Amino acid sequence: MEEAEGYKRLLALTEPTYTVEQIAAKVGKTPAYIATRLKLTDLCDEVAAEFYKNHIGVGHALLLAKLPTDMQTLGITACFKEVYAGGGDKPARILLPVRALRFWIETNVLLLLKDAPFDRRNAELVPAAGSCVDCPKRTGHNKLLFADLGKQDACIDPGCYQAKVQAHIVAAIASRPQLVQISTSYRAQAEGSTVLSRNKYVAIREEKPKDKEQAKQPEFKTCKDSITAIIADGEGQGTMQKVCTNPVCRVHHPKDNQREQDEASRAKWKAEQEKQRREEAIANTTGLRVLSAIASAVPVRLLKRDLLFVAERLLSLMDENRIEAIARQHGIRQKRDDGGARKTLTAFLRRADEGTLSRLLVEASILLAASRGNATAILKDAAIAYKVDTDAISQKVRQEFAAKVKAKKATQQAAKVAKKAA
Repeated sequence: MEEAEGYKRLLALTEPTYTVEQIAAKVGKTPAYIATRLKLTDLCDEVAAEFYKNHIGVGHALLLAKLPTDMQTLGITACFKEVYAGGGDKPARILLPVRALRFWIETNVLLLLKDAPFDRRNAELVPAAGSCVDCPKRTGHNKLLFADLGKQDACIDPGCYQAKVQAHIVAAIASRPQLVQISTSYRAQAEGSTVLSRNKYVAIREEKPKDKEQAKQPEFKTCKDSITAIIADGEGQGTMQKVCTNPVCRVHHPKDNQREQDEASRAKWKAEQEKQRREEAIANTTGLRVLSAIASAVPVRLLKRDLLFVAERLLSLMDENRIEAIARQHGIRQKRDDGGARKTLTAFLRRADEGTLSRLLVEASILLAASRGNATAILKDAAIAYKVDTDAISQKVRQEFAAKVKAKKATQQAAKVAKKAA
């Protein structure tokens, strides 16, 4: 630690000035050695105290010093093994070798960025974290410190990494509301969860089978019911996976389909799928109607100049899908290849009056907040604040959808009668 403090003071000198490479040349060490020693000054108080008391060795301290403070606190517990001996009430701590701590870090901390499901260059995914490319909490940012990893670039902040994975999942579902969510873990999903547990689907493997026997296995085959799903829970979270969710599929449930497939079961499955799609469509339409009702309750107070400034700033933070949602709310329908809804909506803002701008501000705020939290709860809070009757809107939307289904069935029945008569 004293050596590290000495190197730190040398780097802090204004005259003469030193670099890590110059210090390394002076003391006959490698630059990686100096960079690693310097990190000892970043040990959190708890770990530094253990180091000063000789409870951990320099090898343990050097590994822990490379980690963020919260991970250092977790890592210090991985340095010891507690055992009960001699009939005492309190367990004795046994220091584990450095390789045990290294294995813990590789297993619980380091996350290879090449395997990340999200766009590492996207600074807006989690604005507080920014882009992974510019993040100092990755091994590629300080190659001297993590020279033992070679060319591999890994994140050393699992909390930040997981936040980006969750934001990626939320964004993917928002852009594709019909996207199926699956879990690869073995624990049961909560009742009413939209995430399918392992026993509700068959994962289709992308790699080619190694031999003819393997090619006969269901997971190496595709069927007409195969769809792309996103892993929302468990291993591989945030990545896409091709799956079959049909419980009576001949291809992926061959043992259950040796006799003639039960058409009633298949029809029931299709009906459930249609019901799920209809419920999602009703929920989306209800949400938009509630949003419109909230916007109508917004009073006009700020000047148009102020409203326009805030509105343009808010829209700059939103993705294309939410921009299009707001545009549709105000009767704007623009194809993406014609300049996009963003350009058209910006022009619309500059022509709008104060009332329209006020409503649009509230809509944009709700949609932006929903993209980073519980959309249903945020919309409900807004509805309460502006005294909007969400139950009445929901009932009206359901009646409209029911009328459409009834009209569709009547048309189909008339077509059948006409065909039979012909």
